[in-house]
Amino acid sequence: MVCVGFHGKFDAGVTMAHFAKIENGIVREVIVISNDDALTEAAGKQFIANIGLAGEWVQTSYNNNPVEGQDRGKYAGIGDIWDGSQFVSPVSEVVE
Repeated sequence: MVCVGFHGKFDAGVTMAHFAKIENGIVREVIVISNDDALTEAAGKQFIANIGLAGEWVQTSYNNNPVEGQDRGKYAGIGDIWDGSQFVSPVSEVVE
């Protein structure tokens, strides 16, 4: 996870927004930006594009809070699956 676009001194009380980069339905990266730059998911996506990060970005919640009223399932981690509405952990096969 990387922190991008933060303006000013870091304060533990600062609320941050988390976005997952999606490629072919798989989370490839998670970044953190200031809530000031992501008052809405659309504003966060625009901020990410404006700083030159290409691709599909979807907001995720570190605290599993709904994003604009939509349950995202879980906090996105690298390798997780984005099914178009929620993040889910990949299913691994049991080796016997």
